[in-house]
Amino acid sequence: MKEEILKNYANLIVKTGVNVQTNQDVIINASVEDAYFVKYVVEAAYQAGAREVTVDWSYQPITKLDYEYQTIDTLKELPEWYLKKQEYRVEKLPAMIHIVSADPDGLSGIDQTKVLEVQKAIGPTIMKYREQMDNKHQWTIVGIPGEKWAKKIFPKLSKEKAIDALWDAILKVTRVYGDPIQNWENHNANLAEKTKKLNALRIKTLTYKSKNGTDFTIGIHPEMNFLAGGETTYSGVFYNPNMPTEECFTSPIKTSANGIVMATKPLSVRGVLVDHFGFRFENGKVVEVLCDNQEYKDVLNKLISTDEGASMLGEVALVPFDSPVNQTNLLFYNTLYDENACCHLALGRAFNECIKEYQKKTNEEIKDIDLNTSMIHVDFMIGSKDLSITAETYDHTTVQIFKDGTWAI
Repeated sequence: MKEEILKNYANLIVKTGVNVQTNQDVIINASVEDAYFVKYVVEAAYQAGAREVTVDWSYQPITKLDYEYQTIDTLKELPEWYLKKQEYRVEKLPAMIHIVSADPDGLSGIDQTKVLEVQKAIGPTIMKYREQMDNKHQWTIVGIPGEKWAKKIFPKLSKEKAIDALWDAILKVTRVYGDPIQNWENHNANLAEKTKKLNALRIKTLTYKSKNGTDFTIGIHPEMNFLAGGETTYSGVFYNPNMPTEECFTSPIKTSANGIVMATKPLSVRGVLVDHFGFRFENGKVVEVLCDNQEYKDVLNKLISTDEGASMLGEVALVPFDSPVNQTNLLFYNTLYDENACCHLALGRAFNECIKEYQKKTNEEIKDIDLNTSMIHVDFMIGSKDLSITAETYDHTTVQIFKDGTWAI
Protein backbone atom coordinates (compact mmCIF):
# COMPACT_ATOMS: atom_id res chain seq x y z
CA MET A 1 0.00 0.00 0.00
CA LYS A 2 1.37 3.42 -0.94
CA GLU A 3 2.73 5.49 1.91
CA GLU A 4 0.64 8.50 0.86
CA ILE A 5 -2.58 6.50 1.24
CA LEU A 6 -1.54 5.20 4.66
CA LYS A 7 -0.75 8.73 5.81
CA ASN A 8 -4.13 9.94 4.54
CA TYR A 9 -5.83 7.20 6.56
CA ALA A 10 -3.81 8.04 9.66
CA ASN A 11 -4.68 11.72 9.25
CA LEU A 12 -8.39 10.84 8.91
CA ILE A 13 -8.26 8.76 12.10
CA VAL A 14 -6.66 11.62 14.04
CA LYS A 15 -8.66 14.55 12.67
CA THR A 16 -12.07 13.01 11.95
CA GLY A 17 -11.94 9.92 14.14
CA VAL A 18 -10.85 11.34 17.51
CA ASN A 19 -10.44 15.00 16.50
CA VAL A 20 -7.33 15.49 18.63
CA GLN A 21 -7.32 18.84 20.43
CA THR A 22 -4.30 21.05 21.07
CA ASN A 23 -2.29 19.82 24.08
CA GLN A 24 -4.50 16.75 24.48
CA ASP A 25 -2.91 13.40 25.34
CA VAL A 26 -3.46 10.52 22.90
CA ILE A 27 -3.38 6.81 23.67
CA ILE A 28 -3.23 4.23 20.86
CA ASN A 29 -4.08 0.56 21.49
CA ALA A 30 -2.51 -1.64 18.84
CA SER A 31 -0.77 -4.94 18.17
CA VAL A 32 3.01 -5.00 17.80
CA GLU A 33 2.32 -6.29 14.28
CA ASP A 34 0.74 -2.91 13.46
CA ALA A 35 3.85 -0.83 14.19
CA TYR A 36 4.45 0.03 10.53
CA PHE A 37 1.12 1.89 10.47
CA VAL A 38 1.01 3.13 14.05
CA LYS A 39 4.00 5.39 13.39
CA TYR A 40 1.90 7.35 10.87
CA VAL A 41 -0.91 7.75 13.42
CA VAL A 42 1.55 8.94 16.07
CA GLU A 43 3.01 11.52 13.70
CA ALA A 44 -0.44 12.71 12.60
CA ALA A 45 -1.46 13.11 16.25
CA TYR A 46 1.57 15.24 17.04
CA GLN A 47 0.98 17.32 13.93
CA ALA A 48 -2.59 17.90 15.14
CA GLY A 49 -1.26 19.35 18.40
CA ALA A 50 -1.15 16.37 20.76
CA ARG A 51 0.85 16.93 23.97
CA GLU A 52 1.92 13.31 24.36
CA VAL A 53 1.18 10.16 22.36
CA THR A 54 1.43 6.80 24.11
CA VAL A 55 1.08 3.37 22.49
CA ASP A 56 -0.26 0.45 24.53
CA TRP A 57 1.08 -2.55 22.63
CA SER A 58 -0.49 -6.01 22.65
CA TYR A 59 0.11 -9.35 20.95
CA GLN A 60 -2.72 -11.85 20.54
CA PRO A 61 -0.62 -15.05 20.88
CA ILE A 62 0.64 -13.84 24.28
CA THR A 63 -2.91 -13.06 25.40
CA LYS A 64 -3.83 -16.64 24.56
CA LEU A 65 -0.82 -17.99 26.48
CA ASP A 66 -1.81 -15.95 29.52
CA TYR A 67 -5.23 -17.61 29.54
CA GLU A 68 -3.72 -21.05 29.02
CA TYR A 69 -1.09 -20.86 31.79
CA GLN A 70 -2.26 -18.36 34.40
CA THR A 71 -4.69 -19.35 37.10
CA ILE A 72 -8.08 -17.67 37.39
CA ASP A 73 -6.93 -15.97 40.60
CA THR A 74 -3.92 -14.49 38.81
CA LEU A 75 -5.97 -13.35 35.82
CA LYS A 76 -8.46 -11.71 38.19
CA GLU A 77 -5.79 -9.54 39.80
CA LEU A 78 -5.81 -5.86 38.88
CA PRO A 79 -2.44 -4.58 40.13
CA GLU A 80 -2.07 -1.17 41.73
CA TRP A 81 -0.19 0.22 38.73
CA TYR A 82 -3.12 -0.68 36.46
CA LEU A 83 -5.62 1.09 38.72
CA LYS A 84 -3.38 4.16 38.92
CA LYS A 85 -3.15 4.22 35.14
CA GLN A 86 -6.94 4.19 34.86
CA GLU A 87 -7.23 6.99 37.43
CA TYR A 88 -4.71 9.02 35.45
CA ARG A 89 -6.76 8.57 32.28
CA VAL A 90 -9.95 9.64 34.06
CA GLU A 91 -8.12 12.81 35.07
CA LYS A 92 -6.45 13.53 31.71
CA LEU A 93 -9.29 12.38 29.40
CA PRO A 94 -7.01 11.38 26.50
CA ALA A 95 -8.20 10.76 22.97
CA MET A 96 -8.24 6.97 22.59
CA ILE A 97 -7.50 5.24 19.27
CA HIS A 98 -8.14 1.49 19.08
CA ILE A 99 -6.58 -0.25 16.06
CA VAL A 100 -7.89 -3.76 15.35
CA SER A 101 -6.12 -6.28 13.13
CA ALA A 102 -6.31 -9.56 15.04
CA ASP A 103 -6.82 -13.09 13.76
CA PRO A 104 -10.57 -13.89 14.12
CA ASP A 105 -9.61 -17.40 15.25
CA GLY A 106 -6.61 -16.33 17.31
CA LEU A 107 -8.14 -17.02 20.73
CA SER A 108 -9.95 -20.24 19.82
CA GLY A 109 -9.43 -23.05 22.29
CA ILE A 110 -9.40 -20.86 25.39
CA ASP A 111 -11.36 -22.21 28.36
CA GLN A 112 -14.63 -20.24 28.15
CA THR A 113 -15.42 -20.86 31.82
CA LYS A 114 -12.13 -19.23 32.78
CA VAL A 115 -12.85 -16.25 30.49
CA LEU A 116 -16.30 -15.81 32.04
CA GLU A 117 -15.00 -15.99 35.61
CA VAL A 118 -12.29 -13.43 34.90
CA GLN A 119 -14.69 -11.06 33.15
CA LYS A 120 -17.17 -11.27 36.03
CA ALA A 121 -14.40 -10.45 38.48
CA ILE A 122 -12.68 -7.52 36.77
CA GLY A 123 -15.60 -6.19 34.71
CA PRO A 124 -17.19 -4.00 37.41
CA THR A 125 -13.87 -2.27 38.17
CA ILE A 126 -13.13 -1.62 34.51
CA MET A 127 -16.67 -0.33 33.98
CA LYS A 128 -16.27 2.06 36.92
CA TYR A 129 -13.43 3.86 35.16
CA ARG A 130 -15.11 3.68 31.77
CA GLU A 131 -18.27 5.28 33.10
CA GLN A 132 -16.25 8.15 34.56
CA MET A 133 -14.91 8.87 31.06
CA ASP A 134 -18.09 8.29 29.06
CA ASN A 135 -19.04 11.31 26.91
CA LYS A 136 -16.10 13.27 28.30
CA HIS A 137 -13.38 12.22 25.85
CA GLN A 138 -13.05 11.19 22.22
CA TRP A 139 -12.36 7.64 21.07
CA THR A 140 -12.46 5.69 17.85
CA ILE A 141 -12.07 2.11 16.61
CA VAL A 142 -10.46 1.50 13.22
CA GLY A 143 -9.02 -1.48 11.40
CA ILE A 144 -5.93 -2.39 9.42
CA PRO A 145 -5.11 -5.77 7.86
CA GLY A 146 -3.42 -8.41 9.96
CA GLU A 147 -1.87 -11.28 8.00
CA LYS A 148 -4.08 -14.04 9.46
CA TRP A 149 -7.18 -11.85 9.31
CA ALA A 150 -6.53 -11.15 5.62
CA LYS A 151 -5.97 -14.84 4.86
CA LYS A 152 -9.20 -15.70 6.67
CA ILE A 153 -11.13 -13.45 4.30
CA PHE A 154 -9.11 -14.25 1.17
CA PRO A 155 -7.89 -17.85 1.68
CA LYS A 156 -7.08 -18.43 -2.00
CA LEU A 157 -4.75 -15.43 -2.30
CA SER A 158 -1.10 -15.26 -1.33
CA LYS A 159 -0.29 -13.50 1.94
CA GLU A 160 0.78 -10.32 0.17
CA LYS A 161 -2.22 -10.21 -2.16
CA ALA A 162 -4.63 -10.99 0.68
CA ILE A 163 -3.28 -8.10 2.73
CA ASP A 164 -3.51 -5.78 -0.28
CA ALA A 165 -7.10 -6.90 -0.95
CA LEU A 166 -8.12 -6.30 2.66
CA TRP A 167 -6.41 -2.91 2.68
CA ASP A 168 -8.41 -1.94 -0.41
CA ALA A 169 -11.69 -3.07 1.17
CA ILE A 170 -10.99 -1.21 4.43
CA LEU A 171 -10.02 1.99 2.65
CA LYS A 172 -13.13 1.87 0.47
CA VAL A 173 -15.66 1.37 3.26
CA THR A 174 -13.86 3.93 5.42
CA ARG A 175 -14.11 6.46 2.60
CA VAL A 176 -10.37 7.13 2.43
CA TYR A 177 -10.11 7.35 -1.35
CA GLY A 178 -10.53 10.85 -2.77
CA ASP A 179 -10.88 13.55 -0.09
CA PRO A 180 -11.44 11.51 3.09
CA ILE A 181 -12.17 14.48 5.39
CA GLN A 182 -14.81 15.87 3.02
CA ASN A 183 -16.19 12.38 2.39
CA TRP A 184 -16.86 12.01 6.12
CA GLU A 185 -18.42 15.45 6.44
CA ASN A 186 -20.87 14.48 3.68
CA HIS A 187 -21.49 11.06 5.22
CA ASN A 188 -22.20 12.46 8.68
CA ALA A 189 -24.59 14.99 7.15
CA ASN A 190 -26.52 12.18 5.40
CA LEU A 191 -26.73 10.13 8.60
CA ALA A 192 -27.90 13.18 10.55
CA GLU A 193 -30.72 13.72 8.06
CA LYS A 194 -31.82 10.08 8.44
CA THR A 195 -31.90 10.27 12.25
CA LYS A 196 -33.87 13.51 12.00
CA LYS A 197 -36.58 11.64 10.08
CA LEU A 198 -36.58 8.71 12.51
CA ASN A 199 -36.82 10.93 15.58
CA ALA A 200 -39.65 12.96 14.06
CA LEU A 201 -41.72 9.74 13.85
CA ARG A 202 -41.69 9.21 17.64
CA ILE A 203 -41.37 5.43 17.29
CA LYS A 204 -42.99 3.30 20.00
CA THR A 205 -42.27 -0.20 18.70
CA LEU A 206 -40.33 -1.83 15.89
CA THR A 207 -41.45 -5.15 14.40
CA TYR A 208 -38.95 -7.23 12.39
CA LYS A 209 -39.92 -9.99 9.97
CA SER A 210 -37.82 -12.12 7.63
CA LYS A 211 -38.21 -15.47 5.88
CA ASN A 212 -35.28 -16.86 7.90
CA GLY A 213 -37.50 -17.05 10.99
CA THR A 214 -37.07 -13.58 12.45
CA ASP A 215 -40.37 -12.43 13.93
CA PHE A 216 -39.61 -9.97 16.66
CA THR A 217 -40.90 -6.81 18.34
CA ILE A 218 -39.11 -4.32 20.58
CA GLY A 219 -40.14 -1.07 22.25
CA ILE A 220 -38.55 2.38 22.31
CA HIS A 221 -38.99 4.74 25.28
CA PRO A 222 -40.44 8.16 24.33
CA GLU A 223 -37.36 9.84 25.84
CA MET A 224 -34.99 8.07 23.43
CA ASN A 225 -33.44 9.44 20.24
CA PHE A 226 -31.81 7.66 17.31
CA LEU A 227 -28.18 8.68 16.86
CA ALA A 228 -25.77 8.07 13.98
CA GLY A 229 -22.25 8.86 12.83
CA GLY A 230 -20.31 11.27 14.96
CA GLU A 231 -20.86 12.14 18.60
CA THR A 232 -20.07 15.20 20.72
CA THR A 233 -18.37 15.25 24.12
CA TYR A 234 -19.70 17.28 27.04
CA SER A 235 -17.08 19.91 26.18
CA GLY A 236 -18.35 20.18 22.60
CA VAL A 237 -15.74 18.18 20.65
CA PHE A 238 -17.20 16.27 17.68
CA TYR A 239 -15.67 12.87 16.89
CA ASN A 240 -16.47 9.56 15.15
CA PRO A 241 -16.33 6.49 17.44
CA ASN A 242 -16.54 3.88 14.67
CA MET A 243 -14.85 4.05 11.29
CA PRO A 244 -16.63 2.79 9.23
CA THR A 245 -20.17 3.47 10.41
CA GLU A 246 -23.46 3.12 8.54
CA GLU A 247 -25.92 2.69 11.42
CA CYS A 248 -28.73 4.71 12.93
CA PHE A 249 -29.08 3.35 16.46
CA THR A 250 -30.84 3.74 19.77
CA SER A 251 -31.34 1.78 22.98
CA PRO A 252 -34.63 -0.04 23.62
CA ILE A 253 -36.86 -0.52 26.64
CA LYS A 254 -34.96 -3.38 28.27
CA THR A 255 -38.05 -5.49 29.08
CA SER A 256 -39.75 -5.05 25.70
CA ALA A 257 -38.09 -7.62 23.40
CA ASN A 258 -40.36 -10.49 22.37
CA GLY A 259 -40.06 -13.08 19.63
CA ILE A 260 -37.31 -14.69 17.59
CA VAL A 261 -34.32 -13.09 15.88
CA MET A 262 -31.99 -15.09 13.65
CA ALA A 263 -28.42 -14.01 13.02
CA THR A 264 -27.43 -13.53 9.40
CA LYS A 265 -23.66 -13.39 9.82
CA PRO A 266 -21.13 -15.25 12.01
CA LEU A 267 -20.08 -13.65 15.29
CA SER A 268 -16.77 -13.86 17.12
CA VAL A 269 -17.48 -14.52 20.81
CA ARG A 270 -14.46 -14.66 23.12
CA GLY A 271 -12.31 -16.22 20.45
CA VAL A 272 -14.94 -18.60 19.06
CA LEU A 273 -16.56 -17.88 15.69
CA VAL A 274 -20.21 -18.90 16.09
CA ASP A 275 -22.63 -19.19 13.16
CA HIS A 276 -26.19 -20.26 12.33
CA PHE A 277 -27.73 -19.10 15.59
CA GLY A 278 -30.56 -17.02 16.96
CA PHE A 279 -32.33 -16.06 20.18
CA ARG A 280 -35.87 -16.27 21.49
CA PHE A 281 -36.86 -13.38 23.75
CA GLU A 282 -39.64 -13.06 26.30
CA ASN A 283 -40.23 -9.80 28.16
CA GLY A 284 -36.79 -8.54 27.24
CA LYS A 285 -34.70 -11.59 28.17
CA VAL A 286 -33.18 -14.36 26.09
CA VAL A 287 -35.05 -17.49 27.15
CA GLU A 288 -33.57 -19.79 24.52
CA VAL A 289 -30.45 -19.90 22.38
CA LEU A 290 -31.35 -21.30 18.96
CA CYS A 291 -28.40 -23.22 17.57
CA ASP A 292 -27.83 -26.81 16.43
CA ASN A 293 -24.10 -26.70 17.16
CA GLN A 294 -23.67 -27.55 20.85
CA GLU A 295 -20.26 -25.87 21.16
CA TYR A 296 -21.63 -22.61 19.77
CA LYS A 297 -24.72 -22.93 21.95
CA ASP A 298 -22.58 -23.34 25.07
CA VAL A 299 -20.50 -20.28 24.16
CA LEU A 300 -23.61 -18.17 23.67
CA ASN A 301 -25.19 -19.40 26.90
CA LYS A 302 -22.03 -18.42 28.78
CA LEU A 303 -22.11 -15.02 27.08
CA ILE A 304 -25.66 -14.25 28.21
CA SER A 305 -24.76 -15.45 31.72
CA THR A 306 -22.01 -12.84 32.15
CA ASP A 307 -24.29 -10.73 34.33
CA GLU A 308 -27.97 -9.92 34.72
CA GLY A 309 -28.05 -7.52 31.76
CA ALA A 310 -26.15 -9.78 29.37
CA SER A 311 -29.32 -11.61 28.34
CA MET A 312 -31.13 -8.37 27.46
CA LEU A 313 -30.71 -5.89 24.63
CA GLY A 314 -28.92 -2.56 24.80
CA GLU A 315 -29.05 -1.49 21.16
CA VAL A 316 -31.16 -1.63 18.03
CA ALA A 317 -29.35 -0.47 14.90
CA LEU A 318 -30.75 0.15 11.44
CA VAL A 319 -28.36 -0.44 8.53
CA PRO A 320 -29.46 -0.88 4.91
CA PHE A 321 -28.59 -4.23 3.33
CA ASP A 322 -27.07 -2.33 0.38
CA SER A 323 -24.58 -0.50 2.62
CA PRO A 324 -21.04 0.04 1.25
CA VAL A 325 -19.76 -2.66 3.62
CA ASN A 326 -22.23 -5.23 2.30
CA GLN A 327 -21.52 -4.17 -1.28
CA THR A 328 -17.98 -5.52 -0.89
CA ASN A 329 -19.57 -9.01 -0.75
CA LEU A 330 -17.12 -9.85 2.00
CA LEU A 331 -17.61 -11.37 5.41
CA PHE A 332 -15.03 -9.51 7.50
CA TYR A 333 -15.23 -11.77 10.59
CA ASN A 334 -14.90 -8.54 12.58
CA THR A 335 -17.82 -6.81 14.28
CA LEU A 336 -16.60 -3.29 13.45
CA TYR A 337 -17.18 -4.04 9.77
CA ASP A 338 -19.86 -6.71 9.77
CA GLU A 339 -22.19 -4.71 12.04
CA ASN A 340 -22.12 -1.95 9.42
CA ALA A 341 -23.14 -4.35 6.67
CA CYS A 342 -26.74 -4.77 7.82
CA CYS A 343 -29.18 -4.31 10.71
CA HIS A 344 -28.06 -5.56 14.08
CA LEU A 345 -28.94 -5.80 17.75
CA ALA A 346 -26.63 -5.82 20.75
CA LEU A 347 -26.78 -7.85 23.92
CA GLY A 348 -25.76 -5.96 27.04
CA ARG A 349 -25.02 -2.35 27.85
CA ALA A 350 -27.29 0.39 26.53
CA PHE A 351 -26.33 3.92 25.47
CA ASN A 352 -27.36 6.64 27.90
CA GLU A 353 -26.30 9.23 25.33
CA CYS A 354 -29.34 8.27 23.23
CA ILE A 355 -31.57 9.85 25.89
CA LYS A 356 -32.99 13.18 24.74
CA GLU A 357 -30.99 16.09 26.18
CA TYR A 358 -28.91 13.57 28.09
CA GLN A 359 -26.41 16.16 29.27
CA LYS A 360 -29.16 18.11 31.04
CA LYS A 361 -30.61 15.10 32.88
CA THR A 362 -29.97 14.34 36.52
CA ASN A 363 -28.75 10.89 37.53
CA GLU A 364 -32.20 10.15 38.92
CA GLU A 365 -33.89 11.13 35.65
CA ILE A 366 -31.53 8.85 33.75
CA LYS A 367 -32.19 5.97 36.15
CA ASP A 368 -35.94 6.44 35.75
CA ILE A 369 -35.65 5.59 32.03
CA ASP A 370 -34.11 2.28 33.19
CA LEU A 371 -31.95 1.30 30.24
CA ASN A 372 -30.07 -1.99 30.29
CA THR A 373 -26.75 -2.19 32.14
CA SER A 374 -24.09 -4.83 31.66
CA MET A 375 -20.36 -5.43 31.46
CA ILE A 376 -20.78 -6.58 27.85
CA HIS A 377 -21.98 -5.02 24.62
CA VAL A 378 -22.01 -7.62 21.85
CA ASP A 379 -23.47 -6.81 18.43
CA PHE A 380 -24.94 -9.55 16.27
CA MET A 381 -26.21 -9.09 12.74
CA ILE A 382 -29.83 -9.78 11.75
CA GLY A 383 -30.20 -7.89 8.46
CA SER A 384 -31.29 -9.78 5.35
CA LYS A 385 -32.30 -8.98 1.79
CA ASP A 386 -35.99 -9.48 2.59
CA LEU A 387 -36.04 -7.91 6.07
CA SER A 388 -39.14 -5.85 6.82
CA ILE A 389 -39.25 -3.42 9.75
CA THR A 390 -42.51 -1.72 10.67
CA ALA A 391 -42.85 1.01 13.27
CA GLU A 392 -45.82 1.82 15.47
CA THR A 393 -45.55 5.41 16.67
CA TYR A 394 -46.67 7.20 19.81
CA ASP A 395 -49.02 9.12 17.51
CA HIS A 396 -50.83 5.82 16.70
CA THR A 397 -49.62 5.53 13.11
CA THR A 398 -47.93 2.64 11.30
CA VAL A 399 -44.85 3.40 9.21
CA GLN A 400 -42.77 1.08 7.03
CA ILE A 401 -39.15 1.75 8.05
CA PHE A 402 -37.41 -1.00 6.05
CA LYS A 403 -38.65 -2.94 3.02
CA ASP A 404 -36.64 -5.63 1.24
CA GLY A 405 -33.71 -5.01 3.54
CA THR A 406 -33.30 -1.27 3.03
CA TRP A 407 -34.78 2.09 3.91
CA ALA A 408 -38.42 2.76 3.09
CA ILE A 409 -38.40 6.30 4.51
